Amino acid sequence: MTRYRAAAAATLRIVPLDALTLIYHRASGITHIVDSPVPELIEALGEAALTLDETLAALAAAHDLVDPDRDALAARLDELVAAGLVEAA
Repeated sequence: MTRYRAAAAATLRIVPLDALTLIYHRASGITHIVDSPVPELIEALGEAALTLDETLAALAAAHDLVDPDRDALAARLDELVAAGLVEAA
């Protein structure tokens, strides 16, 4: 079962900018410009290793999601893993 965690806090510089958020990933030297739900997802993951269902439950509880979409979350996590902002193990 795959578990996800945000990249180490020391490797990320997260700066809210109006409706968008800038995330500088020190390890790659890339600045990512993201929108919701990416900052919320990274915050929910923290450095804990959560399964997809645990991540979905954490997001649903923190943000009062009425109809969370498991497949959409899986796709977003895969994108964040490819970008280096989330680690999968």
